[in-house]
Amino acid sequence: MFTGFKFMPDETLLEANNLSMFRFYTVDSNILIGIVSLIFIVYEIKFVNNKIKEIPNWVYILKYVGTSGIILTFITTAFFLAPLYGFYAMYNNNNLFFHLMVPVLSIISYIFYEKHSNKYKYAFLGIIPMFVYSIYTSRILINLNNGGLTFKYDFYGFLQGDLRNIIIVIPLIYLVSYLIAVLLIFLIKDYQNRLLFIL
Repeated sequence: MFTGFKFMPDETLLEANNLSMFRFYTVDSNILIGIVSLIFIVYEIKFVNNKIKEIPNWVYILKYVGTSGIILTFITTAFFLAPLYGFYAMYNNNNLFFHLMVPVLSIISYIFYEKHSNKYKYAFLGIIPMFVYSIYTSRILINLNNGGLTFKYDFYGFLQGDLRNIIIVIPLIYLVSYLIAVLLIFLIKDYQNRLLFIL
């Protein structure tokens, strides 16, 4: 996306070249999970090579936060953006990775291949990626066009042209972020419990 490289017929929305691509939560959440995964790999290598006795809990928490953020990207795309803008446009070119492949692989990796000791008290941390991004999206409020919204800043179309929708949309997004975080912990506990039962 940064270079403008395309490998599928160009019918992609919500993309931008160069540094302007960072205005999308999709890109930011993918970069976050990438950075977190690199940190995780370093500690896993140390663990496998017996250089540490266990992976620190803060590393698991970072992975938890990153996974929660990328799942929000997946859900928002599948249930809001794709129906709104078209499935092909949302899963075309770079967005095929950002919206589908990376989130799905992150979910599979987190639930089935990693041992976590996360507790429900950490669920509020799942809101952090959206909270940080909200600081950027506040630009919507300071860049109104004669009191109205512009697609340039409300490019996801969450407010549907009506600024009053913000009192519903913002709490809803935070609620969804929190529920994702809770569900991740539940899935880990449920999967591990069933695995222990089988063994």
